[in-house]
Amino acid sequence: MKLDMNLLPLFLAVAEEDNFRAAADRLGVTRSAVSQGIRRLEDAFGTQLVSRTTRSVRLTEAGERLREALAQPMSDISAALDMVAAEDAPRGLLRIAVTSIAEQFLSGPLIAAFAEAYPAVTIDITVTDEEFDIVAAGFDAGVRLGEVIEQDMIAIPVTGNQRETAVASPAYIAARGMPAHPRDLLAHRCIGWRPALNVAPYRWEFEENGIPFDIAVHPQITTNDLQLMLRSALSGAGITFMTEETARPYIEAGELVPLLQEFLPPFPGFYLYYPQRRNVAPKLRALIDHVRQWRARANSAA
Repeated sequence: MKLDMNLLPLFLAVAEEDNFRAAADRLGVTRSAVSQGIRRLEDAFGTQLVSRTTRSVRLTEAGERLREALAQPMSDISAALDMVAAEDAPRGLLRIAVTSIAEQFLSGPLIAAFAEAYPAVTIDITVTDEEFDIVAAGFDAGVRLGEVIEQDMIAIPVTGNQRETAVASPAYIAARGMPAHPRDLLAHRCIGWRPALNVAPYRWEFEENGIPFDIAVHPQITTNDLQLMLRSALSGAGITFMTEETARPYIEAGELVPLLQEFLPPFPGFYLYYPQRRNVAPKLRALIDHVRQWRARANSAA
């Protein structure tokens, strides 16, 4: 392995400062010099050492191993560097933040097939609807709706277009009637969703004659749990709002009735997203390829 040893102090500065600008100031060089130096080091190792976005910087697993290697006695460093560079098979901990409504990703088969194909990869999935910087929080990737993913992320589709739907049980409709327009929801019992404590319930989004609008329903029941929303609606507690994909099995079984469909157009679906394109860690590259193949099979079967 051909390695410019002068790049190692630069790497250590980034590792200790968690910031390219601070590392540059410490070394008396430009931020561009730091960025280019880290890129050269990653190219030499053939793996990503630092995960960065416009908002944050953190070490990858390989980067952490390199930092630990550089803390060893000089006699051990050469062997340790070779171990960092040898990481070409998917292995290690893969942390993913997934929105609770990404039904296809969370349904089981996609992850089960990935786990079987890559037994050396340990998968840690956090289901959360809070919006945060996945790099700063230590995640390798996330799954969210495409329309809310930051522009400096790389994103690949997990699903095709999605569609929201308002649904209620036949018993609720028999007792309270069916809304003809979204504004009629204000007179109905609704089951709402909020992403986190002390956050206002989600406003239900519609479109009429090509013009989008939303309705701030007044939920009698509000929760951050999708399954509670479903169970409450199935029990006749009111009208709720979720992706059509989530509600489809219950609609097909006649347990829920779709409402206001003419006001609910399709929108871009769910994407796997991650920072930076070069020297992606093998464990993440394996997941990216797996999702692409899964999506291709789904398209061919459609």
